[in-house]
Amino acid sequence: MNLLEEYNKREDIIKKRLEDFSKVPKEDYFYEACFCILTPQSSAKSCWKAILLLKENDFENKNINPVEYLSDRIRFHINKSKYLLEFKQKWPLVKEKLEEIKDSRELREYLIKNVKGYGYKEASHFLRNIGHRNVAILDRHILKNLNKLNVIDEIPNTLTPKKYFEIENKFIEFSNKVDISMDELDLLFWSQETGEVFK
Repeated sequence: MNLLEEYNKREDIIKKRLEDFSKVPKEDYFYEACFCILTPQSSAKSCWKAILLLKENDFENKNINPVEYLSDRIRFHINKSKYLLEFKQKWPLVKEKLEEIKDSRELREYLIKNVKGYGYKEASHFLRNIGHRNVAILDRHILKNLNKLNVIDEIPNTLTPKKYFEIENKFIEFSNKVDISMDELDLLFWSQETGEVFK
């Protein structure tokens, strides 16, 4: 795979997408956070469709059980519905912390400790989708590509926090070496796997 060639082909759309993330209005942060609760082991597109329905029905402010919006779209919809309801209760405090904590990695630690359903990947995904930079979203697409490019020797079966940091740091080193930001590489790898630059 000629990385630079692939990047040059998609550079404009990737930069535009990252710019879009940085312009997401604050009133949409709640739904962006909910989206990342739904994504583990489910298609991002199906998750986003479910989120748009929840938004349309004003889940943030109304007493709605999300299970009916998730049941035919999302894996583990019963647990994830519970996580969404719990998150909604915590949202006022989480929203405060998003304003208060400026450091992306510190904010990620806060989210992992306080949002049920979030690990490093999900918290990083949410932060990237609201304009934060340089936190790695180590999903299978990314790991597969990092392995292909010999950045990592193998794809780990499980990602402990220690392993996550180790791979994230290798990813940062690699991005510095090729002079393409980690966030741009993330979207490049994703688009190579799925054929498009999504969320």
